[in-house]
Amino acid sequence: MDDLKQTIATFDKYAAEYQNKYMDHGPYVETYGPLSDLLAAEASILDAASGPGNIARFLLKDFPKRKLHGIDLSPKMVELAKSNNPTATFTVMDCRQIASLGGHYDAIIAGFCFPYLTRVEVAKFIHDAQDMLNPGGILYISFMEGDYTDSGLQSRNNIDWVCTYYHNTDLLIETLKSRGFEIIEVIRQAFTSDDLPDATDVFIYARLA
Repeated sequence: MDDLKQTIATFDKYAAEYQNKYMDHGPYVETYGPLSDLLAAEASILDAASGPGNIARFLLKDFPKRKLHGIDLSPKMVELAKSNNPTATFTVMDCRQIASLGGHYDAIIAGFCFPYLTRVEVAKFIHDAQDMLNPGGILYISFMEGDYTDSGLQSRNNIDWVCTYYHNTDLLIETLKSRGFEIIEVIRQAFTSDDLPDATDVFIYARLA
C-alpha cells in the first residue's frame, strides 16, 4: 500500500474519532470567527480536505445562504460532513485536483490540508486557488510548521500510518505573495498531544488582490 492509500485508510478508520476530537476543538474554532467575518452572507466557498465538515458547520451556522462545496479523499469523512452540514454538498475528491472543478469561489478553505501535500503540491494548490478565486477572494490555510525534511509517515500505534508534511511559513507567505495574495493575518498556536509529536500550528488568512 502506498503512502497516500495508507493515509486515506487511516482517516477512514478513525473518522468518527477525529470528529469527536476536533469538531469543537477550541483553539481551531477560535480561528473560524475571523474567517467568517471576511466572508459575505451569501459567499460561495470551496472547502478542500473538509474532514467531517467542522469548518463548514461554523461558516454555515449563522449564514445558511452561503453556498459551500466540500471535498475530501476519505469517504467516511465525506459521510460525516454531509450529516453535519445537510445544506452543503460534499464529494469524494482529491484536493490536488481542484482545478478540474472549473468553478469560481469567494473563498477557498484549506484547513489542515497542507500537512498531506508535498511542497510542490502546495505550490500548485496556491496557483490553482489564484485561478479559481473571484477578485478579492479569501484563502484560509492551516498547517504544521516545521522542517520539511522531517516529513514522512507517522503512526500512533505502528499499525495505522499517515504521511505528514511540515512546511515553512516564510516560504508559504512568499509563494502566496508571488501569486497575488495579500496577507491579512498569520496566527501561530502550540499544539500538544499525547499520541502525536508536539508541533506549531499556523493559520494564514490571505486575500487575492
